[in-house]
Amino acid sequence: MTAFNQYLQQTRRQFFSKSALSLAPISVAALLQQNRAGAEMPTRSGPLPAREPNFPARAKSVIFLSMIGGPSQLDLFDPKPELIRREGEPLPESLLKNAQFAQIQEKQPKLMGSRWKFARHGESGATISELLPHTASVVDHLSIVKTIETDDTNHMFAELMMNTGWRQFGRPSLGSWVGYGLGSESQDLPAFLVLSSGMRPRSKGANYSNGFLPSKYQGTPLRSSGDPILNVASPAGFSRNRQQQSIETINALNRVRLEQTGDDEIAARIASYELAYRMQTAAPELLDIEGETAETMALYGINDTSQPSFGRNCLLARRLVERGVRFVQVFHGDWDHHSNIAAGLPSQCKLTDQPAAALIQDLARRGLLDDTLVIWGGELGRSPVAQKGKNPNDPFGRDHHIEAFTMWFAGGGVKPGQTIGKTDDLGYLATEDSWHIYDMQATILHLLGLDHTQLTYQYQGRDFRLTDVHGEVKTELFA
Repeated sequence: MTAFNQYLQQTRRQFFSKSALSLAPISVAALLQQNRAGAEMPTRSGPLPAREPNFPARAKSVIFLSMIGGPSQLDLFDPKPELIRREGEPLPESLLKNAQFAQIQEKQPKLMGSRWKFARHGESGATISELLPHTASVVDHLSIVKTIETDDTNHMFAELMMNTGWRQFGRPSLGSWVGYGLGSESQDLPAFLVLSSGMRPRSKGANYSNGFLPSKYQGTPLRSSGDPILNVASPAGFSRNRQQQSIETINALNRVRLEQTGDDEIAARIASYELAYRMQTAAPELLDIEGETAETMALYGINDTSQPSFGRNCLLARRLVERGVRFVQVFHGDWDHHSNIAAGLPSQCKLTDQPAAALIQDLARRGLLDDTLVIWGGELGRSPVAQKGKNPNDPFGRDHHIEAFTMWFAGGGVKPGQTIGKTDDLGYLATEDSWHIYDMQATILHLLGLDHTQLTYQYQGRDFRLTDVHGEVKTELFA
């Protein structure tokens, strides 16, 4: 059989297994020459080139400290002397008839006041629980909103509502919308990175999904051990030069297909290959916090730099925004204290209070707080009535509460040292300045220079947006 006949009888797999590497320099040279006449390579323009906002932005980046499970606002930020005075009384019928409990099944649940002391702090005089002494020390940087309202008492759907603006799976997350609207200022890291400690969100990756947006806007989880990002490291024995040649070859072929189809997912794939190559150097350097000073480690309360913790993740969040990452989401749980809140709440505060305050201090002293928006809060709050345990002697906890709960904001154009909103004497309903989740999302986007009514993406025949389809920008938050 002649060599030509052998060539004709090769399978497609055999041909490419023998020829791909030898063809790579030729195909790359030819295809890259074609590419020079079109769009620039992602290595020149970045994986998500920065875009101009709709109007001058107050913030360039966001760090969202997501407290999974619902911290009790009544025990941390919203003291109610009347609730203490009336402890043990039934919830008034006027409130009970419209109450939405997740687990309480009693016909007449009893009111329960806070066990902890509150005091005023800072020049602003904001009232903070004794459980948050470090937060109290930075209170003049914060804008505390006591009247956040959401739509669902179920954790999973409340998480989705908070992070995607919709109570069902499949919508893009807040961080993905921000990346879509503004692009990235980092050449070597994704625009949207995710860190976690303790319990993970119940709705899992849907909280940082790109939904129907192109996949390049997906949030990327950053792991605390092993490879920082899955599937980024090269196989053993695969040199960096060889990998670069492979990526150039693959992406050159992808660009041909992109020109033929215009499919944005192919463009996303090209960008992801390029970005993954650069992340192999950038991600390990990011996670190496040994170069931070002992004073910085102590500030965040970090004892072991190799172990995952909320403190370590807060420090990494600061390092990420320093490197141009647009949106960092730090998940921590679990604040879901249906029983024994007397033990569970102080435990979570001990883990998170110091690092959250340290993040504010560290950003401020480095000149980063002015254009970094920091957000703290859970997907819902806790109820002013006691929830009995499954057994008669179980310590009481608090059920979910969605009518009014507390979140705080700092930096990024936020007016410091103020408290927004009031609740009734029992902490059940908002009496002033109620904020729906859509209002909060619209306000966050506004601080970033994005008009929430114009940040849209056409899908299945209509334009979708994060605040679909209402929401009011709350300008009282602004400095």
